[in-house]
Amino acid sequence: MRKVTIRHVLAALLAVLASALLPFPASAAASGDQGTATGRPGWTGTWEAAASATATELPGQSVRNVIHTSVGGRAARIRVSNRLGTAALELGAAAVAVQEADVPKSPNAVAGTVRTVTFGGAASVVVPAGQDVVSDPVPLRVPSDANLLVSLYTPNDSGPATYHRSALQTSFLAPDGNHTADQDGAAYTTTTGSWYYLTGVDVLGAPAAGSVVALGDSITDGSGSTASANHRWPDRLADRLRGLPPRARLGVLNAGIAGNRVLLDGTGPSALSRLDADVLSRSGVRALVVMEGINDIKGSPNQTDPDAFAAAYRDMVARAHARGIRVVGGTITPYGGNGGWTAAREAVRQSVNDLIRNGGIFDAVADFDAAVRDPGAPDRILPAFDSGDHLHFDDAGLQAMADAVDLHSLTGKDTP
Repeated sequence: MRKVTIRHVLAALLAVLASALLPFPASAAASGDQGTATGRPGWTGTWEAAASATATELPGQSVRNVIHTSVGGRAARIRVSNRLGTAALELGAAAVAVQEADVPKSPNAVAGTVRTVTFGGAASVVVPAGQDVVSDPVPLRVPSDANLLVSLYTPNDSGPATYHRSALQTSFLAPDGNHTADQDGAAYTTTTGSWYYLTGVDVLGAPAAGSVVALGDSITDGSGSTASANHRWPDRLADRLRGLPPRARLGVLNAGIAGNRVLLDGTGPSALSRLDADVLSRSGVRALVVMEGINDIKGSPNQTDPDAFAAAYRDMVARAHARGIRVVGGTITPYGGNGGWTAAREAVRQSVNDLIRNGGIFDAVADFDAAVRDPGAPDRILPAFDSGDHLHFDDAGLQAMADAVDLHSLTGKDTP
């Protein structure tokens, strides 16, 4: 029998301590790390942008994406996407930093916060067409409710570039080489209203029970809200959740795509076909809010069968439940007065909303329709909430939507 010495005992104790201090491996993101749901201090999603389309590639340029965190943590990792591309994407360098405070349209970083991002220990990575990659952990204290700068350099990008078109946030381009590690943003001479290549940021050890994903269209994407102000309804939901104790708090991930549909591909893959990529693979997901269907009803070709919506919603719920994720159904909001409105389409909207409220499909319901409609003309948005096109909401209307979500419904537990 092997003799056990004090040296052996100490070595074993040190090994246990070291393993406890190590973060989860980056590969955990491939299947959606559920560490927070099981009580382990794992990865939690703090920000998301769904890949919506492709744009002209950016060879030899750096893009500085400005993103807003919902929860903070002691380290970060990023998700880079070539999901919609047709050729391999060479990412030559990447960095993460905290944006200078209270200047949401600035490319400058807070001094001392710029961190190089690696992938499998390397400073560069090739992302095959149709795929995403997740970075190694980045040692950076990430604040909640703050802007980060995620800078990416693409030396030989042959495109097309996977991006999120409607960011409603000013980001920046440096046209002449690798400026990812620059603290000063002087090289970033061009602005963009889109997010390039970046589809997610996770944080380690967040004071939260996990994350909630908002799956939707332009209303969730924030159309009508004040740009660079983070007034989308999922942002406002994050504000509410930060007031809860950590055991009930959730990070918020916005998987809205302007023009998106439930049943058909078009502006981005349909909600059904992107559920795995934009919801189920994300880190620490505990809940999903589905608020989508208006583009199916009013778009071409029109979708007029409520049973088709019911089948799609049930499919999404079943797939989410298989991962232990609660699903909240959001009713479809009014759009009377918009050019796409007809009485026949309004009847479809009412029928689909009845299924959402009373069909027993979802674990809970967020009645967005009731929260924003005009009591005197329920097929229309309350004028005080109307951005002007009778379809999208101003900041006040988006706040009303966020307030319509019962925070208890996201975890299924009472919250003080």
